[in-house]
Amino acid sequence: MKAMGLFGGVQVMGILCSIIRTKLVAIWIGPVGVGLFGLFNNALEMINTGTNLGIRGSSVRDISQAVAGADRSLIARIIVVVRRWSLWLGLGGALLTLMLSPLLSQVTFGTQDQMWGFVALSIAVLLMAISNGEQAVLQGSQRLKRLAQASVYGTLLGLLISIPLFYWLRERSVLPSIIAYAACNALMMWLLRNKEYPVAQVSRRDTVAMGRDFVRLGIYMTIGNFVTILASYVFNAWLNQEAGTAVVGHYQAGYTLVNKYTGLILSALGMEYYPRLAQQVKDSARLHDSVSQEVTVAMLVLAPVVAVFVILCQPIIWLLYSADFTVIQGMVSWGMVGTVMRALSWCMAFVILARGDGKTYVITESISAVVGLVLNILFYRWWGITGLGLAFLTWYVVYTVIIAVVYWGHYRMTLSRASLLNWLWALVVALAVVLAMGHNWLWMAVVVTVVSLIVSGLQLIKQWRG
Repeated sequence: MKAMGLFGGVQVMGILCSIIRTKLVAIWIGPVGVGLFGLFNNALEMINTGTNLGIRGSSVRDISQAVAGADRSLIARIIVVVRRWSLWLGLGGALLTLMLSPLLSQVTFGTQDQMWGFVALSIAVLLMAISNGEQAVLQGSQRLKRLAQASVYGTLLGLLISIPLFYWLRERSVLPSIIAYAACNALMMWLLRNKEYPVAQVSRRDTVAMGRDFVRLGIYMTIGNFVTILASYVFNAWLNQEAGTAVVGHYQAGYTLVNKYTGLILSALGMEYYPRLAQQVKDSARLHDSVSQEVTVAMLVLAPVVAVFVILCQPIIWLLYSADFTVIQGMVSWGMVGTVMRALSWCMAFVILARGDGKTYVITESISAVVGLVLNILFYRWWGITGLGLAFLTWYVVYTVIIAVVYWGHYRMTLSRASLLNWLWALVVALAVVLAMGHNWLWMAVVVTVVSLIVSGLQLIKQWRG
């Protein structure tokens, strides 16, 4: 909960900066600007995921286990290896982006007119790889406060540089802003990097040998993540050609509200949760307790957050975007119910990574990505923008079932009765508020929200004292 408080503040600061950026883009550029940001950022995320070989996630496991063993020499050597691999992969990713720029432009926009945009994006690919390496080192070595500071300073500086770009360049500011954010984050991560351990002398041969284990797991993670990002990229490209860039802007706005803004809770918890699981992976009893506790805390926090978010959905959309984005209200409301299922599956899925079970991770993520893509296309054709919220909910119901089969069937692990009851409570609260608002029963939605606030508050206090 301390880690959640720390990184919750970081995420809130990031959200405030994102609110300002998105609001300015929506006013000065419009839905087309939001759509361009979505398309280029989605492409950047896909390329970074595909070329970084999962170093950001897999190396955290190795570093945290070395820290648990208190071997300073080994920790120092692993840190050098992580940094070198991150630089090598960043350079490779930038070169690949340059080579594929005509194809990326054609697939994304149906024309090669944006080729030079993807050429410029290669700079951000390299900078993100460097940032990922430093983030992994800070997280794995439990330097969470420094990681939080670097994230906040990088985001603030990126926003300050972007504002005049938006005003003067309008649509042409999209790519410079993305590069500015990547550069500022890389700079701050480097300035606040972990300097506690001396720079170890590691040969290139040893660098390859030592990095082989986390690169092997990272490759599995990359394949799984890349399939997910690719599915998202394919859907965005399909939606862009099917309905236009403005509709992509609406979808990106709704997806950001559902997946990223509420995802700050899970991101904040995960900063401490994943390294802890990696250290406990050989102790089944402690692993069971950690997962159950994580589910409990996540649900107690999510229940009132989801309820308040659904009630204030319309004013939030107007505040963050503009009245032109009101069409996403139904998508956001149903998507918020899906976040409850997402949180449950998320807590269990981290066990796969903590165990280093790369093959299982690839299988589960690949099935999930295909299911999500199919549901998005079908539900959009049937119910439009609102259908994408229902697709998000249905997607995570299916994904939770997939992860539960692995968690209970393959690993022979269970969740505590209390954690399952808290999950059920959060799901009921979310559904009740969405249905109440759908029937214009504001009073009922408010009652449910107030009750959820009281129940969650009392339970969190009990968890803290316990």
